[in-house]
Amino acid sequence: MNRRDALIGLAASAAATVTPVASRAATGPVVTTTAGRVLGQAKGGVQVFLGLRYGQDTGPRRFQPPVKPAPWKDVVAAGHYGNATPQQGNPDPWGQSEDCLFLNVWTPEASPKKLRPVMFYIHGGAYSGGSGGDALYDGTNLALRGDVVVVTVNHRLNIFGYLYLARLEKQAGADRTLAASGNCGQLDLHLALEWVRDNIRNFGGDPNCVMVFGQSGGGAKIATMMSTPSAKGLFHRAVTMSGQQVTASGPGNATLRTQAYLKTLGLGSDAEALAKLRALPTADLVAALKTTDPVIGKGGVYMGPVLDETILFRHPFWPEAPDQSRAIPMIIGNTHDETRAFLGGNPKNYTVTWDELPGRLPDDYRVDIDPYLVVETYRKLYPQMSPSDVFFAATTAGRSWRGAVEELEARARQGAPTWTYQVNFRAPTDPVKYGAPHTIDIPLAFHNTQVPYVYMKDTPDARAMSDIMSDAFIAFARTGSPQTAALPEWKRYSLDKRETMLMDVKPELASDPRGDERRLFAKVPFTQQGT
Repeated sequence: MNRRDALIGLAASAAATVTPVASRAATGPVVTTTAGRVLGQAKGGVQVFLGLRYGQDTGPRRFQPPVKPAPWKDVVAAGHYGNATPQQGNPDPWGQSEDCLFLNVWTPEASPKKLRPVMFYIHGGAYSGGSGGDALYDGTNLALRGDVVVVTVNHRLNIFGYLYLARLEKQAGADRTLAASGNCGQLDLHLALEWVRDNIRNFGGDPNCVMVFGQSGGGAKIATMMSTPSAKGLFHRAVTMSGQQVTASGPGNATLRTQAYLKTLGLGSDAEALAKLRALPTADLVAALKTTDPVIGKGGVYMGPVLDETILFRHPFWPEAPDQSRAIPMIIGNTHDETRAFLGGNPKNYTVTWDELPGRLPDDYRVDIDPYLVVETYRKLYPQMSPSDVFFAATTAGRSWRGAVEELEARARQGAPTWTYQVNFRAPTDPVKYGAPHTIDIPLAFHNTQVPYVYMKDTPDARAMSDIMSDAFIAFARTGSPQTAALPEWKRYSLDKRETMLMDVKPELASDPRGDERRLFAKVPFTQQGT
């Protein structure tokens, strides 16, 4: 089960693109932006602006950096979500298009009279899918609870945002227009944050108090921004929720993937082929995403940020944490049972035997360690665990949690202000089967436990947990510290004690939780898949 399959109950939209001009009879809050005036709506106790354009249509400039929108004269209606980027599966009800640079704003009052912290959310879905218009990301409850301004965003994904063409362009002797192609999705996010810097004051937000937060791929994009020079100064706090980016894709691997992708399209890699690529129908480009990844050896072709020496000049968190974001307060969080979301859809993972387990683990914990040692260690540490329990615990420790540990250690060595949490709160829909899975912290942070979701029911415990977690995020956005009255003293993460807030209905600060599991996997090098 992937993240997109897990999200259900998505908010339907009345139209696929932004309404060009508001009706003269329409009423609602009107805000002036640097490009023109926009008309929002009063809804649910907040003022909402959906589908705000922060960049021009990327189709005419495919694989190139984004451009700010052209100014308009009339009032533009901001009443529904904009297009999502083209992607495989689960077509969004509001449409998919290369014209996808839109963001959404929820504010208690669209006025500069009072400036509030800004909580800028970047959706998950790896670098391949997703949309800022998912129902779980509706900012109404968070804006009301925290007296904050909430922003969600769409940007280019998969090949539209991360297809690395720079090396092939050089080899072909073509015009150097695609040098940034491997990181266009990141540049979109930078442009969206520039829009916030330049416009959010008129929506009641403080441009000098912007917190970026993101789950899974959204967190990875934030980790990447923390080491990208062109993102410097665009945000002031950062929260990554089960999303790490220790290393980026090297240009060699990125080129291999591009060549495999072009082969699927029936194209070579000369100048003529690159020109054809830029003119192909969007649907053809999406269909070719099925290309088997030539580096990983299975699955669809991976796309993500590239060490291109044009936009990204270093790996995000290797060999050390980036100095440019040393002063930015950061929370790095994970959930206790991450891989029950990824691997829990396979019935065989619940019936695996002890004899079968060593052969099943290596592909899913993604590090080169003796699986017999792993099984033996877990059986000693947790004699009550079943083979299935060990499977999910070991794959979480080796695959999903390990990157967070790498980033936490790098920040701690740097002396950067960093906190960490581990969600122990179990999915109300089936706590035994799901545990605390990947994505469980999204409805908790947004205070959206009422939204239909595979892991969530609006129970009293879920609401209590959501109070605790959303308040911590709000406090962090406002002050740079996640401390609230409902939490025990939340100390910064250190290498000595590895202080971790265990997020549950009764939260607890623990020292080095699952330390034996951490030490087991720390004996082998970590390589982030896809990079």
